[in-house]
Amino acid sequence: MKKCLARSTSLWIWILVLAGLSGCASRVDDKDVSGRRAEVVMAGLSQIGTPYLYGGSSPASGFDCSGLTQYAHHVAGVSIPRVAVEQHRASKPVRLGRPGPGDMVFFNTGPGVYHVGLMVDKERFVHASTSRHQVRVDRLNTPYWTTRYLGAGTYLN
Repeated sequence: MKKCLARSTSLWIWILVLAGLSGCASRVDDKDVSGRRAEVVMAGLSQIGTPYLYGGSSPASGFDCSGLTQYAHHVAGVSIPRVAVEQHRASKPVRLGRPGPGDMVFFNTGPGVYHVGLMVDKERFVHASTSRHQVRVDRLNTPYWTTRYLGAGTYLN
């Protein structure tokens, strides 16, 4: 019960954050956080606390990183490849240093190992993390992520 309550509380906090961002979108010179972008972001954020599962692609069983991004896009009616390396190859590149809400960020976390997350705003991304074994939010500009960053891509307009 405590885990469910904590997950629900986290979800409401992120809903309020996103609502605040959508009202400010035009003032920060960002793409409007509405429509499919908002749907993709909300679908990703709604899974905070969901367990990590290698090969997982559903809220019921858990997610791996690319399963989460595919699920979030599917909720918004956008079809994308299943695995991170293919998601990276097939996505439209995002201008260097400018990923925004709904864009995907790609990392090389080990020899031949790709990781992907979904930008929530210009600083944070949601991803299925193996480090804490759950879907969580991290900052893009931390030393760990910046040294492994490969670039950003999108399937959204």
